[in-house]
Amino acid sequence: MEPASPYISSGAPPAGLSRRLAGAQALRNARAVATRVVPARGEVPPAPREADEELVRRSLAGDIGGFEELVRRHKKQIVNFIYRMVGDFDLALDMSQEVFIKVYQALDRYDPRYQFTTWIYRIASNCAIDRLRRHAPPTVSLDASPRPGDNARTLQIASSDQNPAESYEATETMRKLETAIRRLPPGYRRLIVLRHVNSLRYEQIAAVTRLPLGTVKNRIFRARAILRREIERPEPLRRAAGKAAGTGVAP
Repeated sequence: MEPASPYISSGAPPAGLSRRLAGAQALRNARAVATRVVPARGEVPPAPREADEELVRRSLAGDIGGFEELVRRHKKQIVNFIYRMVGDFDLALDMSQEVFIKVYQALDRYDPRYQFTTWIYRIASNCAIDRLRRHAPPTVSLDASPRPGDNARTLQIASSDQNPAESYEATETMRKLETAIRRLPPGYRRLIVLRHVNSLRYEQIAAVTRLPLGTVKNRIFRARAILRREIERPEPLRRAAGKAAGTGVAP
């Protein structure tokens, strides 16, 4: 049995709280907020003025403005995470709306001793993994051990000082990288996206995924090695491998 999440408070909610959050009108309001707040591409979220925990408190008190600010503050990161997981921006927008509905419905069980960001990534991560496992594309095998020196180079690619030829090569490499990420098994893809797209620390990723810290580091190391190998593989071999890889190793 999976252990209880440390991000869910074990105490009983205040009287009437669950009824208020479950009310049809309150849920309609939350859905309207989750649908209305759509991050523009390239939009930079404003600097937070209130702590997330205070916004949760306001939301639980019936202030829909508190929940709207939570959505505005976190939706861009959640959409970006889901998009990198599922590879479809419109689908990522739809899924992010459902994520925030789930967040709203569970607010009375959130434990403010822990980071709200980690909690919301947990919910988004579970939704993305469920979607990928229901609609599983071909994935790369992660059975092979990393080669010596695989971790010596990073996955950082672009430079502002590149000439046109270098820029084209970097663009092609990035395209190959994004394709390779989408072919990772869902559990490994989640780790790479959380680390290299959403820039979460290893400790945060361990909290989101409920994996031991050492396991997180080891699996990210293995996934990086496979990504690098996929990028360096000639195109015809990569296409052939994609047709042959029907399953992968998921954590």
